[in-house]
Amino acid sequence: MPKKITVITGGAGFIGSHLCDRLIKESFFVICLDNLITGTMDNIRHLLNDKNFRFQKHDVTKYIGIKGKVDYILHFASPASPKDYLEIPIKTLKVGSLGTHNALGLAKGKKAKFILASTSEIYGDPLVHPQPETYWGNVNPIGPRSCYDESKRFAEAITMAYHRAHKINTSIVRIFNTYGERMRIDDGRAIPNFVSCALRGQPLVVYGKGDQTRSFCYVSDLVEGIYRLMFKRVNEPMNLGNPGEFTILELAKIVIKLTGTKNKIKFCALPQDDPRQRRPDITKAKRFLKWQPKIKLEEGLRRSIGWFRDNLGGS
Repeated sequence: MPKKITVITGGAGFIGSHLCDRLIKESFFVICLDNLITGTMDNIRHLLNDKNFRFQKHDVTKYIGIKGKVDYILHFASPASPKDYLEIPIKTLKVGSLGTHNALGLAKGKKAKFILASTSEIYGDPLVHPQPETYWGNVNPIGPRSCYDESKRFAEAITMAYHRAHKINTSIVRIFNTYGERMRIDDGRAIPNFVSCALRGQPLVVYGKGDQTRSFCYVSDLVEGIYRLMFKRVNEPMNLGNPGEFTILELAKIVIKLTGTKNKIKFCALPQDDPRQRRPDITKAKRFLKWQPKIKLEEGLRRSIGWFRDNLGGS
């Protein structure tokens, strides 16, 4: 039986590389596209000699040419941390717009199933809690985070337009905070920040009073949800994340406990448009995918801390 061929844009990134692993394990042939702006070859080096894997350095804001058939396209190319997209806002906007357009063009030409990696940032600083897919969001369209928020909102809009106009089988996954091995140590998000500071003996920086909440999903749980979505015809957006909700201050204290350190917590001013709360309503994923996360925060953090400890020296 011929192998199913999957193109993963952003395949050398944190989540993308875990998707490469999973699909190869499931006997897919994977074509990984990445321009390595935020991805790294270290994430996929173990796959380079695998006969079912091919890496192609490519900027998806340019035309995407793939020879032969393609069965699935997973569009995961994009900076995903505020640190990154605040430094490269125009590239972030281009990959969400031009990159999504090009990936959808490939899906149309190949008659492939298309999955867009969207984000909980779609909901902005939400006025509805937890956030269901039917909530339209509360987003500042011209704020410092808008380069990411609006690029993803546009990406969702063009994905649905291609679905309606060209009858492409598309899915949209709204990813809530995800963590695990292969996150960049300088990623800038809460967990890598806290873990790297704890291991280096530095104060953990908490913004505001630390009472803003987040929900943290371990990467293997997220990948399982995405894998199941590949085989379902669900065209409307779907939340994937862990509904367990923690304050940022609680997270900092858990990291200090699990790293066995005695670091202090330093409080700094809250960044502009930082969401006050974030928690997914995963009713839809439970219904259509029979999916819900299994890994508790402390268990996932223990695994992640081990990886960070092993890789901190090379940061």
